[in-house]
Amino acid sequence: MKCSCKECKKAKNRTEEEKKRLSTRLSMVEGQIRGIKQMIEDDRDCNDIVIQLSAINNGLKSLGNSMIKNHMKTCMVDEIKKGNLDVVDNIATLMNHLS
Repeated sequence: MKCSCKECKKAKNRTEEEKKRLSTRLSMVEGQIRGIKQMIEDDRDCNDIVIQLSAINNGLKSLGNSMIKNHMKTCMVDEIKKGNLDVVDNIATLMNHLS
């Protein structure tokens, strides 16, 4: 869905395949979170919960890295071709957010 409000300056048109892939990955993380919530309700062992939290962390980092990679191949390349080198600083900031 492309933003149409006046405050939005940027938008990314994703293919239906890309949207489906990202949505599927987020749904998996969402399911893991619900699972952890149930584990807490069931008084499961702390070690098991921490292992699941680690899996969620890794899943989100992987998703973020995938999005950055795609961003670099599409948006960033387009902006560099237009002469906008500020995107290099932007990508460094994005990468720091994931670490």
